[in-house]
Amino acid sequence: MDFYIPAQVSDSHPTGCSLVFFDLETTGLGRGCDIIQLSAVSGGHSCNLYMLPRCRIQSGAAAVTGFSVRRRHLYLHGHALPTVPLPQALAAFLAFLRMLGRPLLLGHNIRRFDCPVLARALDEWQLRAAFQEVSSGFLDTLPLARDLLRDRGQQSYKQESLVKTVLGVSYPAHDAMEDVRALQELYYALQPTAAQALKHTFTLASMVAPAK
Repeated sequence: MDFYIPAQVSDSHPTGCSLVFFDLETTGLGRGCDIIQLSAVSGGHSCNLYMLPRCRIQSGAAAVTGFSVRRRHLYLHGHALPTVPLPQALAAFLAFLRMLGRPLLLGHNIRRFDCPVLARALDEWQLRAAFQEVSSGFLDTLPLARDLLRDRGQQSYKQESLVKTVLGVSYPAHDAMEDVRALQELYYALQPTAAQALKHTFTLASMVAPAK
């Protein structure tokens, strides 16, 4: 089942956009980090891609995610993974978005991290225009959760903390596919109104502006 938001991101976008929850795992937190995993889910549809990074995985990132590289092969907790080149992964991601009809992409803390990393990869392979043709923008669930839960005494707004508080469950965080599945459930449990959600939407073009 696909889910829909009953509002538009801007006057130029149609109402009833599909929602796609996405996440990246990377080699680190710096500006030069590489994408290792790109995952997305929309209802029962999913996309999960692994890439062999071109730079070293930082020790902190390896400890958190469980990813490692040995002899040009990517491993997760010691298990070898199939990988695709970054441009092929981006093309597959765009095809996934195209199938869903210009969806709105949601993620947690994406304005500060995931979106700049994704934008850099799209620009490297001249895919920004193609991405903009198949997507309707972004919604960051971190500031949205702060707005919705500010009067409930929530101490941490990390995604796994929110999932524990709101859904009452724990999950294997820092696996991008597990993260997006959990975020999809969290978003619908929070039940934001269209107006509340739209406050935290943005596009790649507007991303240079400071987040409110």
